[in-house]
Amino acid sequence: MEDVDIIYHNNTGISFKWKSGIANAGEKRIQLVFKDMGFYLSPEEVNVFSKNIRVAKNNKTNCKQCPHSELCERKILLKSPLKKMDFVVNAFELNEICDLVEGTIFKMKLHNYVELVSRN
Repeated sequence: MEDVDIIYHNNTGISFKWKSGIANAGEKRIQLVFKDMGFYLSPEEVNVFSKNIRVAKNNKTNCKQCPHSELCERKILLKSPLKKMDFVVNAFELNEICDLVEGTIFKMKLHNYVELVSRN
């Protein structure tokens, strides 16, 4: 993990940027990895993913166990920021992915703010 700058992580996944000197490191893309999937997304795509998660949360079926248990059935369609790929998740997984994406967005905004303040 010495080739990456970690942005955020939780029990489900991690987000990071590749350090300079690595192929495509100059790009502002974020590597977002959860479960056995990895996405190389622009900041705009991360924001789209966040919106898609909010839509999925609003459409989820009511289940008493779901928010706190991995045992719940996968019934929630989560649209990815990639046009040809969607996921089916349960409420627990949706909450974990939500935390990962929202934590990533928060840390990116915080980093941008600190850079802006340090320049002035």
